[in-house]
Amino acid sequence: MPAPRLKTDLWAAALLRRWNHDTAVVATLVRRGDADAGSVLLKISRLDGTATVLSQTVTAEGERAWMRGTGASPVADAEAEAYIQRQRKRDPDLWVIEIEDRRGLFAPDEPVI
Repeated sequence: MPAPRLKTDLWAAALLRRWNHDTAVVATLVRRGDADAGSVLLKISRLDGTATVLSQTVTAEGERAWMRGTGASPVADAEAEAYIQRQRKRDPDLWVIEIEDRRGLFAPDEPVI
């Protein structure tokens, strides 16, 4: 049985606090979704006009993981934003967190599948 899950607002607040203590990245909450169970998108901006969007998912074992919403390679920032807008239309409870990572060092704690 999977472990009980934290509410999204607590989980996101903890991640933002921890990620912002790392001098290599800046994490910003762009859009707040449902406090209890909203899904999360991470926009990882390289600050060179490209970005990668990771979409939160759950593995078959019930663990958190991330999927590459915009593909394996960074895409133009406008393409990343268009992806986010399409997802927001489908899921009004969606959270969006933007990570500014010029050096490409950011990796989430959960696996990217």
